[in-house]
Amino acid sequence: MVAVPSTAEAATVVCNRYCDGRDAALAPSDRQTVSSTLYGRRFTMHLNDTDAMAWATLDNGKAGDEVWMDRSFDGGRTWVDSRIGYATVSAGATARRTAQFNVDNWAANGVGALRACGKAGDRPELTCTAWTRSTWNAWDRRTAAATALMMQYNLPTGLFGNNDWWTSANALTAVIDNSRRSGMGSYRYAIANTYDKQVNAKLGQFRNEYLDDTGWWALAWVAAYDATGDSRYLNTARAGADHMYAYWDTRCGGGVWWKTDRLVKNAIENSLYIQLNAALSLRIPGDTVYRGRAQAGWTWFQSTGMLNGSNLVNDGISLSTCRNNGSVTWTYNQGVLMNALVQLNRLTGDAAALATARRIGDALVASTYLSPGGILREPNESSTCAGDGVSFKGAAVRGLGVLNAAAGGAYNAYLQRNADSAYANDRDTLDAYGSHWAGPRTASNHSCQHSAVDLLNAAP
Repeated sequence: MVAVPSTAEAATVVCNRYCDGRDAALAPSDRQTVSSTLYGRRFTMHLNDTDAMAWATLDNGKAGDEVWMDRSFDGGRTWVDSRIGYATVSAGATARRTAQFNVDNWAANGVGALRACGKAGDRPELTCTAWTRSTWNAWDRRTAAATALMMQYNLPTGLFGNNDWWTSANALTAVIDNSRRSGMGSYRYAIANTYDKQVNAKLGQFRNEYLDDTGWWALAWVAAYDATGDSRYLNTARAGADHMYAYWDTRCGGGVWWKTDRLVKNAIENSLYIQLNAALSLRIPGDTVYRGRAQAGWTWFQSTGMLNGSNLVNDGISLSTCRNNGSVTWTYNQGVLMNALVQLNRLTGDAAALATARRIGDALVASTYLSPGGILREPNESSTCAGDGVSFKGAAVRGLGVLNAAAGGAYNAYLQRNADSAYANDRDTLDAYGSHWAGPRTASNHSCQHSAVDLLNAAP
């Protein structure tokens, strides 16, 4: 039970194919999705997937009972449109339905969800169903997950969640990859919107003091360039790569520092460096500069022993020994290096690079530590979708998916098993996913959600 909302009218009237307030009798389809009961009354959400509209019903009621809907454009975290379609049961009747209201706001790029609420006329308590939506831009697992991710997108800032930085780069990459994989171009507006809103933030051109952050954003703009052909995105990716190169030095024989304070050299920024430079060289005719940097990056990486004897990547090096520090084998370190080595193989034809990527992939899927029961799990995995680590699995399966394509589907079964498990055990009524792909379900945020989108993008 929840408190009675104070807002009594819809804040906006949305007109898509039809305007809010359309008679539910005119709906050409009726899919009943979620319901709730209170004092014997049943409140149900009905979806008109044909027109992307919805209405609510109250059954087994009495005169004076109330039913309405709430509409949210951020996945149910807030709702300005409250008590829309408000209706009461008439004398002598036991049921009532609302008019139809649009789920989304197409003109304003509002990605919506609705719920049915109601109460008995003679009691103060009320009940609401879970949030739900139509199949518009959500016709299968992959597109539904992308739509749930876009409920976390902040149009005014162009970032995701609470205006998070590097995880927004990963979320945008997942949306772009989803567009390529599913053929749904509805959310490509986010590319230019994010770029225009944030290109002058931090150090400009999506660079900041963290070199791995810079790498994530630069790779997002490589994906944006591939999707649009707009050269400004490729130029920004080059600016990111050049910024990273400025923090490559001879300490420990080479490598990029994790941060501009030059205190730590880790696996993640160096794997991103290899991947980014190889990707740029593949897209710049006649390039030798980025090609050379990618090759030098891999030569140095191999010399550190960060790729351990079990074919898994540890977190970084000790500056006192310039060798593997033996720290945690985070999942994203496996996925990004796999992706980097596939790009390097495409660029140079180096068969050894692809063979190494295969060994890492095999080790990841066989690891009882990282894949217990055959389902990917981050070390110290959050149950609240909090912290940086809930983005890691997204980068891991993104890289494994790239390797899977290069290896002729060698990891199809693993990726499908993970996708099936997450869908069955870690998903709510809006196709928002938590952190535990094996279950139980947890709360979601944009980082957990982009990781699920990455998984569904990679799955066959």
